[in-house]
Amino acid sequence: MAAPLSVNKWAPGTSYGPVLTQTDLYLLNPDLEIHPILQQKFGAFRLVLNISTGQSQDGEGRGVEFTAKDEPAVLPRVDQLYIISDHSPWCTTVRNERGVTLSDVCTAIWKEYTENFVTDGEMASLSARGQEQVKRAAQAHQAQQSGQWGYAHHAVGAVRCRRVDWFKDRIFFEGMRKEDRYAQSRLGFKAPNIFIMDLTNF
Repeated sequence: MAAPLSVNKWAPGTSYGPVLTQTDLYLLNPDLEIHPILQQKFGAFRLVLNISTGQSQDGEGRGVEFTAKDEPAVLPRVDQLYIISDHSPWCTTVRNERGVTLSDVCTAIWKEYTENFVTDGEMASLSARGQEQVKRAAQAHQAQQSGQWGYAHHAVGAVRCRRVDWFKDRIFFEGMRKEDRYAQSRLGFKAPNIFIMDLTNF
């Protein structure tokens, strides 16, 4: 039998203190500890999350089930997390009044970047070359999802770009970290539950 992914400290359940609200965080200003899986520091399991497809699996290719998905994303538990990236202009809000879990984080990131489209104004903020790269990434992602190889057959300008296409081929979750200085520069404020998402192209 395979060893469980959980460690006791992170086991799911109700044997924790209360879930902290946004108000609690501002009043208490606690240091939130990020789950080792979200930092890629849990030796038995490396999370590979494809934010284009929403698939999450073990990075060693062993087909290990993501049994830790119901564990809290941070301790103390919170009802909201905010995730930004230095690769994109958007902020993902993750909510769960019973405490945000690893599954909540993966699902929210996937939905944020696949269910929302890049606006004309956002596209216009890129250089002409950058716009072309995002449109080509959109074609490639759509072709992969439809089981085709290479690019789709329509003109590059005709494709509708989702937020995930903004990342081009950098569509795999690499880790989550805390960086108050970057949060302050991006959002104009910092908070204990704002985290930075790093991505890779694997």
